This record gives sequence, structure tokens and C-alpha cells, in this order.
Amino acid sequence: AAGCGAPAAPMMELVTRLFTRREPVLSQAGPRDARALAVLHSASFHRGWSDGEFEQLLLDRNIVAHRAMLGRSLVGFIVSRLVRDEAEILSVAVASSRRGKGLARRLLDLNLRRLAGLGARTVFLEVDESNVPARRLYRRAGFRDVGRRERYYPAGKGAAALILRRD
Repeated sequence: AAGCGAPAAPMMELVTRLFTRREPVLSQAGPRDARALAVLHSASFHRGWSDGEFEQLLLDRNIVAHRAMLGRSLVGFIVSRLVRDEAEILSVAVASSRRGKGLARRLLDLNLRRLAGLGARTVFLEVDESNVPARRLYRRAGFRDVGRRERYYPAGKGAAALILRRD
């Protein structure tokens, strides 16, 4: 009977790992992430940016980018550009399997804190007016509508882009 307990420990570890909710790890993104960002961007938007476009962005010293990794898989990112005391969020994407779990909010919070630490006093972004989850996220984060671009996005007849600002 003494030997019966030994095999249970590895089995319990396996069961625990399988059923424990793993959280994505957030960190700074760099040029090595360009391909993975391009793949996720293409899966998330009508016109995805290429590896080369992401690589150029991530090499730019004015770019602030963060990624969310689950193991070796990229499951989210945010990319912003900072010029003097103004920043613009260029893109945010979360893998469909991770949406609705607060990951975009975590990425946004991290990115906004970093931008503020670098001297940003105002942050702008554009969002498709039909993207209700994104609009809710930005509103909760303190962004407000300051403008509108009609027929900016190609979907359907061309959805309008809302220009949002947070001071």
C-alpha cells in the first residue's frame, strides 16, 4: 500500500496543469515579434499589416508595443506611437479564443502606463463605430469621442471611424 501513493502525485500535477487557468504573460514586443503580430492582425482586421510593416514599426524608437503570450503563442498585442507629449494607439488585437476575458484591457492599461511614463499627456485612437466591445473598452478606460471620419473602414458601405481621446 505504501507504493500506491507515488503514481498519484504526477497524475495530480498533470490534472492541475490541465485545469488551472493559465493567464497570458504581458511584455514588451520587439522586431522579432513582427511575423506573429502580422498573423494575428490579419486574422483580426479586414486589411492586415505585413511582417515588413510590423518590423518597420517595431524598429521605430517612437513605437511602444506590448504583447500577450500564452506559452509560445501570441494571443494579443497593442502598438502605439509617441510623439512628444501625444500618443496614438495604432492597433490592438486579441486572438478570438481570448476575447471577452479582459486581455485587451490588461494590454491597454499596460500600454497607457508606459506612454504616461514616457511623457504622454494625451492619447488618441480611431475605432470602427460598429465595434461595440472596443468602444466599451475605450469608454471604460476614459476615452471620449472627439471626431468622426465617415466611410473610413471598407466593411459594408464603409463604416465610420470614431476618433477618441484621453487626457
